[in-house]
Amino acid sequence: MKTAVISVYNKEGIVDFARQLSKSGYRILSTGGTASLLKKNNIKVTEISKFTGQDEILDGRVKSLHPKIFGGILADKTNKGHLQQIKEHGMESISLVCVNLYPFLETMLEKSSLKEILENIDIGGPSLIRAAAKNYSSVAVITDPSDYNKVIDAIKSNKLDIKLKEYLASKAFSHTAKYDVIINRFFFERFEKNTFPDVYNFTFEKVQDLRYGENPHQQAALYKPYLINETGITNSKQIHGKQLSYNNILDGDEALSIIKDFEKPTAAVIKHTNPSGVASAENIHEAFQKAHAADPKSAFGGIVALNKTCDKKTAELLKPLFLEIVICPKFEKDALEILQNKKNLRLMETGKINVNYSQPEMRRVSSGLLVQTRQFPSISEKDLKIVTKRKPTKEEINDLLFAWKINKHVKSNSVVFAKEEVTVGIGAGQMSRVDAISLISIKPESNTKDSVMSSDAFFPFRDGVDQAVKIGVTAIIQPGGSIRDQEVIDAANEHGIAMVFSGIRLFKH
Repeated sequence: MKTAVISVYNKEGIVDFARQLSKSGYRILSTGGTASLLKKNNIKVTEISKFTGQDEILDGRVKSLHPKIFGGILADKTNKGHLQQIKEHGMESISLVCVNLYPFLETMLEKSSLKEILENIDIGGPSLIRAAAKNYSSVAVITDPSDYNKVIDAIKSNKLDIKLKEYLASKAFSHTAKYDVIINRFFFERFEKNTFPDVYNFTFEKVQDLRYGENPHQQAALYKPYLINETGITNSKQIHGKQLSYNNILDGDEALSIIKDFEKPTAAVIKHTNPSGVASAENIHEAFQKAHAADPKSAFGGIVALNKTCDKKTAELLKPLFLEIVICPKFEKDALEILQNKKNLRLMETGKINVNYSQPEMRRVSSGLLVQTRQFPSISEKDLKIVTKRKPTKEEINDLLFAWKINKHVKSNSVVFAKEEVTVGIGAGQMSRVDAISLISIKPESNTKDSVMSSDAFFPFRDGVDQAVKIGVTAIIQPGGSIRDQEVIDAANEHGIAMVFSGIRLFKH
């Protein structure tokens, strides 16, 4: 007779699984709650404490930690010496272990007391799983209820082979690794208070495989962290359209990052991770209309994000356009009826927008991982240092702050031109800031007369200011900090425009 150990917190499907094991000739050893459930369902089970001759102690903290259990699991069934030792010590060979773990994460999220959280750090469970997975050639280890039927089918057809055991062992180590990382993050965030630990552990779960990566020859998948406390692509709901692509996800994330900065109704149109147009207005349909009109040619095939519900008026504006995604907190019923006629358009609902910058930004490089904080300082009029003879008007200050917010999300070197809370020109990703400014002037839709400009970094020379004035700028916001700041300020004074320093650089690579 083969022996199985079953000890699960998540009891989903366990009764039927245990019944099928029993019918297949397995003797079942189990602990406390699992044993009671199986007995209640008329499944023959031996409690581990009776099998080992050792009662559970320390309020259940020690149940399965016993040589008779671990010897039976860790014995290599192909090793005659191991089999002889098992016999000498009165042990039984164990060939199947089915375990899942205490709900540490759920207890933590319920904001339970520290004592309750610590009690939900499973000790015996991970030990059983790791022992069985280490000895996978002799022991099948099951941690995921979705694998129960697969294992039973294999047992019934006598095909519980090494390939299936390898698959189960791999999942088992993923299960315990994830569990340990979540505990590690809890201890780190509660006790260490260090932004960048010596060892950086994180865990992610697959959301879906993607058709391909940035290009068709690249494979790709989307993963999410174990805990999401911020509005994003991975926890948004797709309610219409074809599957998201790798590039869609990158663009959608950038679009959301812009509109999350605004309380006022705001729309952003994104193309290749840069905004082609952003606008704030009194209502969302007007905001979108202005954002799209800022650069309609570049908006072709773009991604639209709205920070308010998409209503019928906005949907009617969206309908004739070729777009990849529209993402917003919610779609009104009338809006959905209009947009669902476009079969390939992806419609994503975020629910209430939640902003949380506590988790850092991570970027993989070929030889390591870059990690940085994501929070930018908030600025208002009182934080601006006016450095020119002419002071900016109230309207200019409002537009300077608007352009500054957008500039955070534009690839460097970058400039953003704005007027009446609408972008009227965005120069992105240029090696020269002067070129970024000049590119705006060649677009026929860029109405930059009497606009303001935000620069992501200081001007090393006055030529950037001279070029901006040529195309209509009346006020500039920049960080300052160049050795030639005075030369740049003098240029602004010569042209009679206003300039303010924010003291904050906005590089984005």
